[in-house]
Amino acid sequence: MNAADAGRCPSGAATGAAACLLIVASLAIVAGRIAVVISPEGDTAFLSANDRSRWASVASLVDHSTYEIDRLLEIRDRTGRRRPWQSIDRVQHTGRDGRMHDYSSKPPLLATLVAAVYAPVRAVTGMSLIDQPIYLTRIVLGLVNLPTLAILLIATWWALRPGAQTLSGQAASWGPLATLAVVCFGTMLMPMSISLGNHLPGAAATAVALAIYVSRPGIAGACFAGMAAAFAVTCELPALIMLLFWAILFYLKDRRSTLIGFPVGVAIVLIAFFGTNWLAHASLLPPYLHRTDGRVIDRVARLPQATDGTIAPQTTQSIAELLRASGLVHPLHRDSEPQLLSTESPDRWIIELGDGDQRFALVSRASDDANSVGDGKAADWWEIRQWNHWYDYPGSYWTTPRKGVDRGEASRTIYAFHATLGHHGIFSLTPFWLLLPWGVWLRFRGDPLASDRLLLAAIVAATLVCFAFYISRPLIDRNYGGVSCCFRWLLWFTPLWFWLALPAADRLGRFSPGSCRGMLLLGLVGLSIFSAATALDSPWRHPWIYRYFEFLGWLGG
Repeated sequence: MNAADAGRCPSGAATGAAACLLIVASLAIVAGRIAVVISPEGDTAFLSANDRSRWASVASLVDHSTYEIDRLLEIRDRTGRRRPWQSIDRVQHTGRDGRMHDYSSKPPLLATLVAAVYAPVRAVTGMSLIDQPIYLTRIVLGLVNLPTLAILLIATWWALRPGAQTLSGQAASWGPLATLAVVCFGTMLMPMSISLGNHLPGAAATAVALAIYVSRPGIAGACFAGMAAAFAVTCELPALIMLLFWAILFYLKDRRSTLIGFPVGVAIVLIAFFGTNWLAHASLLPPYLHRTDGRVIDRVARLPQATDGTIAPQTTQSIAELLRASGLVHPLHRDSEPQLLSTESPDRWIIELGDGDQRFALVSRASDDANSVGDGKAADWWEIRQWNHWYDYPGSYWTTPRKGVDRGEASRTIYAFHATLGHHGIFSLTPFWLLLPWGVWLRFRGDPLASDRLLLAAIVAATLVCFAFYISRPLIDRNYGGVSCCFRWLLWFTPLWFWLALPAADRLGRFSPGSCRGMLLLGLVGLSIFSAATALDSPWRHPWIYRYFEFLGWLGG
């Protein structure tokens, strides 16, 4: 390294010190925001229905020893007009006591872990989240999110350092530090850090798996990597594809350590995930997978309906007998007569027992059995199904017409554009990601280790598959992640994308900041930080580009 290089690129020790300063600065900014975070109404520190749903689970689990959130939803503010714990992100189903209860629609594992932090805080302070939803929320949020953010930043930098040294060779480059600046200040994970959610821990877990992979894992490392990769899946279900890739990558890198350690780490997380689901819902599956009618219990011949649409009494009596014989009726409702409620579909009814405390579905089906009736024509049947549509309840947001972005984008082409270059764009909101194609090319055409090429292929394949998955979703799901600061479903890729982009940033960083290429890198860093800063008041608002488009009148109502 010549004198000119030394003048524009810090030494190894200086680089380490600068990295520490960037990480500490990022943590300090987030800590400051958490210390003053407050809802728009000013009575809680919850920023959206999304985190209210999780906080309700946390509070109920510690204060009431249950995952049921009914009592919290009924709490009203001082005016008596508003319910500060109310959330659209909830489901309803019959609890173990035979009564209908509300639950968070989020997988309960994360809330259970946060509750493990809240419980000692409550014991030490003598305060509860229910009584102090501002200050105690801030304390618990800081104790949870700040360490999680620190893990994300440190693990990502740890994963980038070996690559930066290898790619730069003997040439001086400030590109790795510029990359770390974006890691610390320039992604939408920074605003996500001031709210209780799944995106920050999902990205942190991915960063841990990446950091272990680029080092020498060993058995313990492979175990922790398996835990991290599996935990990312519990936060972001599409990360399942990366879990499979991690298993292959670690196996090819160190077969013995992977075979011993990796499955153990995965098993620990899966047991915790399915175990907490069972404790909360008496089901191994998380709430978001309960959106359809359940399995068929039995069927009953469909008799002609009256002109007002009511079902014949004989059919109702047959339904009652079949339900009692099925053994699925809760003892509390064994003697209850079923009530049939119509739905928007003429071929689907709701069977209610105990004034709605237990439900079943009644679905019309045409039989293919030609011998079922004397004239040889197909008979009509009612299928009695288990209740599995947990989002279908009176007043549910998810069964009513949506407004704004929640209506879904009709055109998949437009959806793909806005998710990449438009108002929720991956590249438009974080311009640093424009280096990704160049970084992928540099890693591919260079001479990295074979494992690096495999990691490159895995990240690119997972990215394309997950993006295609979200673009291919039905209309109701093409909503950019709802009202949020970005296309948030891909945030868990953030550490992986930094690893991809590093070679391009490294190349640009070999030029002085005053050169055209140096200024290009500075511009990408600066614009990314600007974009993240616009969401620091709350991540649960539309991106600044979307809001500007609204101001210009470019978006429909």
